[in-house]
Amino acid sequence: MKNFAVALLCILVLASCATGKTVALREGLTRAEVITAIGNPDGFQRSGDYEALHYVDRQFNGWLLTSGLDVVKVDYSVILKKDHVVQYGQGRVIERGTSDPPFVLIHQR
Repeated sequence: MKNFAVALLCILVLASCATGKTVALREGLTRAEVITAIGNPDGFQRSGDYEALHYVDRQFNGWLLTSGLDVVKVDYSVILKKDHVVQYGQGRVIERGTSDPPFVLIHQR
């Protein structure tokens, strides 16, 4: 029984290592730090001091105890002001025109 528990623990640890990239963003990171953390964006928009980075249909893997391995594809966006993150998350960015800030993140569920 002890060997079974150790084997199960090893499998869970290995599975958690192979489940994909963890998005570790926070406000204040630079554009270069965002790209290092989650890769090159699929597109971007600029307006004045603001820039929006678009990550379209990206795959994020995760381990859920209720459903096992869960593979999810989502759109992810990052809004920067003067090269620093001010907002980020799942969803798409829309441009509001001449408002300040010119971009707003519409969250997806």
